[in-house]
Amino acid sequence: MGKNSIFHRLRKGEIIPMDDPDYSEIREAVNQTLKLSARLNVASDVDEIREILSRIIGSPVDASTTVFAPFHTNIGRNIVLGKRVFINHACSFLDLGGITIEDDVMIGPRVNITSENHPVDIPTRKSMVPAEVIIRNNAWIGAGATILPGVTVGSNSVVAAGALVNKDVHPNTVVAGVPARVIREMG
Repeated sequence: MGKNSIFHRLRKGEIIPMDDPDYSEIREAVNQTLKLSARLNVASDVDEIREILSRIIGSPVDASTTVFAPFHTNIGRNIVLGKRVFINHACSFLDLGGITIEDDVMIGPRVNITSENHPVDIPTRKSMVPAEVIIRNNAWIGAGATILPGVTVGSNSVVAAGALVNKDVHPNTVVAGVPARVIREMG
């Protein structure tokens, strides 16, 4: 990923219109990821899933990390997974803006994490607005939760099942609801 590549520009937070001359590079990367994802999602054991996911994200997934299929991502190369991470069935990660999941994180089934958005205004709506998502150490994301672009979920926090997280979650808190609100402080 060169300094001026579309992927570097996205990771830096640059808004990219879909008619950008380099946008075809995203389509090519998506096609490569789709091919690998098809293999990942019919894998017969977690070791095979880990091996294929390592190819998708472009770095080794630690042997202590477990991911259950199906697992979906559009690019994958902007996902960073820590140690002792558990990702349950049917999760979807849209990672053009970057998704970092630190150590000891638990992610429930059907969780959606997106680091990509689009402007509301009609003339610019067909632009990609990236913003990194970070899930800090020992956080727990409940089943069916959605984490939106630019959010950091603090260490030891819990995101309740079905929550829609559109702003940062402070460490050691429990959030729930749509949109998510603090319902409890821990320790």
